[in-house]
Amino acid sequence: MAQSEPWTYRLREHCQARQLGEIQYQDVSDRRGGRTAWSTIAVVNGTQYPARFWYDGAFMEQAREDAAEMALRKLTGCVDQNSQPPPASQYGRALAA
Repeated sequence: MAQSEPWTYRLREHCQARQLGEIQYQDVSDRRGGRTAWSTIAVVNGTQYPARFWYDGAFMEQAREDAAEMALRKLTGCVDQNSQPPPASQYGRALAA
């Protein structure tokens, strides 16, 4: 089941609900032969969550989404690629109760 919201949006909501601060994204590059490969690292509360893959420069948004997905999965403990992390609204209900 595909999610309608981008991973970057879902991670931002999660961090706001859990008061983890602002997310920082660091773009990194690696020269490979005649080309440069790019990736992104999401930094949440001082912890780095790198994207799984390296991308062509034209696909940096995918690198950011990849890093956001990795961060959200680690933060929620939902590392199974076949399941979805819980929505941020779950934390709002728990905090309000």
